[in-house]
Amino acid sequence: MTVTTRMPGEGFYISIEVVPPAGPDAEPLLASLAALDGLPFDAFSVATNPVAKPRMSAMALCTLIQHRTGHAAILHCTTRDHNRLSLQGLLWGARALGIETVLVTTGDFVALGDRKTTSDVRDIDLFALMAMAFEAGFNVGVVLDPHPESDGLQHAAQRLARKADAGARFVVTQPVYDEAAADALAEATRHIDIPLIMGILPLRTPRHADFLHTKVAGIAIPKPLRERMHRAPDPIAEGILNARELLAMARERFAGACIMPPFDHYEVMAGILTKAP
Repeated sequence: MTVTTRMPGEGFYISIEVVPPAGPDAEPLLASLAALDGLPFDAFSVATNPVAKPRMSAMALCTLIQHRTGHAAILHCTTRDHNRLSLQGLLWGARALGIETVLVTTGDFVALGDRKTTSDVRDIDLFALMAMAFEAGFNVGVVLDPHPESDGLQHAAQRLARKADAGARFVVTQPVYDEAAADALAEATRHIDIPLIMGILPLRTPRHADFLHTKVAGIAIPKPLRERMHRAPDPIAEGILNARELLAMARERFAGACIMPPFDHYEVMAGILTKAP
């Protein structure tokens, strides 16, 4: 199947984040993703061992997705899981399999309770991995985490400027939930010549909203939105409506959006993308 490819910056760009299965059977996930055919989006963005828990190889899933759906798959590549030799082999293998874009990250830290059996590798730093990816012929994206819990936006913008100077082609942000946060991101990165893709993580339940706000670093959900989820007679529909609102907000300020359906609920994408204002 021919893979359709368009880069961020070439019109408003929408990607859908995918978490690989915790096991060898990708068929149920592939069926869910194939069902999205016809919706207006550009690529699937495939996470690698998110929250430092084992998942199917992101490179393998990218290949399966491209063959099954015809949509481009963006491979997340971290410094956490591989030494230099393994990273080089992974990048060359991904290019041989027809993957054209990587999102380079440091990766989530291994939880304290898992460190007796699992270690961070971090054989090279992020900038060295970016250089390896460029040399392998990839379009390279990076991430921006403004650390709202510690007012870290200015530091994050400074680091993003270094990544842009090193050649990054686009940046994906942590999920944003209100206009004030979006405006702050736009202002802090205005001087950096790089397409900014705004993260959107649809809310599912009041408990989900509260958990993200209190327990997940890098995510801040405004109190009015959390209260709105608690009042909603149908929280799932309310979360979809909010995601549509956020997508409209991203269209006004940024080069694209990366939508992150929670808990493998890819069926929410139809309501988000087909009814966007």
